Amino acid sequence: MPRRKTPQSGAPSTRDSGATPFAAESAFRQSSGGPAGAPHARIDDAGVARTREVGQTVDGMPYNAGKASEYGPDAATPALGQTSKSPSPLARASTVRERNDTPKTGGPAAPGLNAVTGDLSRVRADAEGTPLTTNQGVPVADNQNSLVGGMRGPALLKDFVLREKITHFDHERIPERVVHARGSAAHGYFEAYDALGELTCAAPFAEAGKRTPVFVRFSTVAGERGSKDTARDVRGFAVKFYTDQGNWDLVGNNMPVFFIQDAMKFPDLVHAVKPEPHHAMPQAASAHDTFYDFISLTPESTHMMMWLMSDRAIPRSFRMMQGFGVHTYRFVNASGVSKLVKFHWTPRLGTHSLVWDEAVKIAGADPDFHRRDLWEAIENGAYPEWELGVQIFTEAQADTFSFDVLDPTKIVPEEMIPVTPIGRMVLERNPDNFFAETEQVAFCVANVVPGIDFTNDPLLAGRIHSYVDTQLTRLGGPNFHELPINAPLAPVQNHQRDGMHRQTVHRARVAYDPNSMGGGCPFQAGSGGYIPFPEPVPERGVEMRGKPARFAEHFQQATLFYESQSPAEQRHIIDAYRFELSHVSVPGIRRRMLSMLRNVSEPMAAAIAAGLGMPLPDPMPPAAVAPAAPEVDRSPALSMQAHPGDGGIASRKIAVLVTDGTHAEVVKVVTRTLLAQQADVRLVGEHVGLCAAADGEALDADAALDSHPGFLFDAVVVPPGEPAVDRLCANGHALEFVRHQFRHCKTLLAIGEGRRLLDAAGVMPDDGDTGVRYTATPDPATLETFIAAVAMHRHYGREESAAWRSV
Repeated sequence: MPRRKTPQSGAPSTRDSGATPFAAESAFRQSSGGPAGAPHARIDDAGVARTREVGQTVDGMPYNAGKASEYGPDAATPALGQTSKSPSPLARASTVRERNDTPKTGGPAAPGLNAVTGDLSRVRADAEGTPLTTNQGVPVADNQNSLVGGMRGPALLKDFVLREKITHFDHERIPERVVHARGSAAHGYFEAYDALGELTCAAPFAEAGKRTPVFVRFSTVAGERGSKDTARDVRGFAVKFYTDQGNWDLVGNNMPVFFIQDAMKFPDLVHAVKPEPHHAMPQAASAHDTFYDFISLTPESTHMMMWLMSDRAIPRSFRMMQGFGVHTYRFVNASGVSKLVKFHWTPRLGTHSLVWDEAVKIAGADPDFHRRDLWEAIENGAYPEWELGVQIFTEAQADTFSFDVLDPTKIVPEEMIPVTPIGRMVLERNPDNFFAETEQVAFCVANVVPGIDFTNDPLLAGRIHSYVDTQLTRLGGPNFHELPINAPLAPVQNHQRDGMHRQTVHRARVAYDPNSMGGGCPFQAGSGGYIPFPEPVPERGVEMRGKPARFAEHFQQATLFYESQSPAEQRHIIDAYRFELSHVSVPGIRRRMLSMLRNVSEPMAAAIAAGLGMPLPDPMPPAAVAPAAPEVDRSPALSMQAHPGDGGIASRKIAVLVTDGTHAEVVKVVTRTLLAQQADVRLVGEHVGLCAAADGEALDADAALDSHPGFLFDAVVVPPGEPAVDRLCANGHALEFVRHQFRHCKTLLAIGEGRRLLDAAGVMPDDGDTGVRYTATPDPATLETFIAAVAMHRHYGREESAAWRSV
């Protein structure tokens, strides 16, 4: 047997002396293969040094120490992920040449940093003082003319400036949302009143006074992106909390219940309410055959339909509507103790609505009415504000209720579980760019943070899936979370990679877990991460389709809602059903709806039937057999009038009618008094611009009677001036202006000769109508009374008068 050769360079045998075996230095810089040993520490080369440090990092994890904890009872409390600290950042470098930075590459990423997350300032653009360029940064010399072969010659294919501009334009639109396509949004903050550690470990409620940034989107549901704001519809009320534990999306509506009990029926509901497929009509409206065909065969929708036919479906403003989480959720504290919770947003300005005739007219005059109202309020410093309240109860309490709290067609009446205020939300900044923010924001019910968890609500379960799924098509792939408006403020680190429009440039070689080459990073957070509440499941449960027995009662809470409304609100529900069902062309569907509504209220059903010229059919047989008696038969909080707001007139739009001959001094006194109360005052004339006042001064009208009709305003003042009132009495737009104000139950103030305009318009109020005020001069007491009347929002008692019916 031949003798073993001794190592070169006189180095002793490793086996004999423990010295490092010889290997070529270049062997440690290869991307495939390599020596068995580690490189010597004295070799001063970046590639070799990285190989050495990666080896040291890997050696720090000789085996997967957490594997055993994945099995048995220990799996319920996941352990912190195993890590091995790298000797230096070089060990995690994708390339050892990362320090060869250029103005484009920049330097290496700071340890633990993902620069794609963070505030929006990193992506904002401002063009002041800069020349026009292509998307590649090439300055554009001529943005007026295509490149042509001769002055009258053909356009040339090589015109890359034209091609880029037209091509980008051709692809500017993205698919709109299937529902909630029409929306408006704003930035703001949520401020907690107190620490709620006993109830939840969720970040927004960690301490008193803590502020969490939010982005809030309001929307209609059925209409397309370009539809009107004032349709009779549910309004989406979605809040994205950018917490320090990640993003939490509380995706609700301005109504606390829904049409269906199971997500299986959601496509059917939406197909029914959307424009009918054969002729694509009507737009943004539920008053048609397919919707009521579905609804009349879906009696669990009865409660929601009462809300939809109420004034809640035509809010005066996004700023004047409540918001609800709809479903029952869980609060979970740091000890893992859970209580059930329902979320309520209540506006500081109170809950106020339009009337239907007004909503229809606004849709024609200003289809952006709600969007404009929100934008202008924030621009003018009248920041919208809501108080967040919660209903907290235990599962033991829920088990005693006559209804199932997992049924999204049911509320928990406040008489049973009071609403406790826990914080406030203020919206104080409009978006810089509608598309980049309002259109590209992606809300998802599945976005929760530690301390917030789900229940087994079957509609909620479907929403958890659907909201993610729809963004994949709408926003072009799985990386929509990297769009600036969706990116959290909390750090994002995981092994998800690639996909359409990926923005993150990941450093390091590993994209899997467990790993040792990356030091085990990013590692699972263990008890510091999101741990679902361990909700018990039936030991002998079987797979099945169906609903619990308590879901079968469909009418008691619809009755509760109707009986809790004021007489005016009940009239409006009846009128809404008359309007809607008069657009249904199939008599059998009308009859079926009436039969369903007889289970809610006999007087209501009879009044609706009379309005349709139909006899009452037999009541619809209920699905529930001997349901438990309801705990509550009246709940005042269900009436919008239970939430009047702070009593002020801030941001209310008040018109002061002016024309040639108007008394300017009266206009000034009235305007200054109203502005002092933060009202939004407009001088409305026969035309915009200057008019000659009676005392020789000029008044500058900023709106015209024909372009800004009366139904766009919350109140009107008619100043004195004999020639001015003569002109207005001869102007049909002025007469219609005050008629609309009166018919829509708003507040009118006529000063001096201004009364003649109301008389000419046929506005003859009853003596008890506090919403129509007359005065000889604008004295402080009269103006104070007028302001108080405007603050009441509407004077619905007027609808019962002969004067109202005659206008």
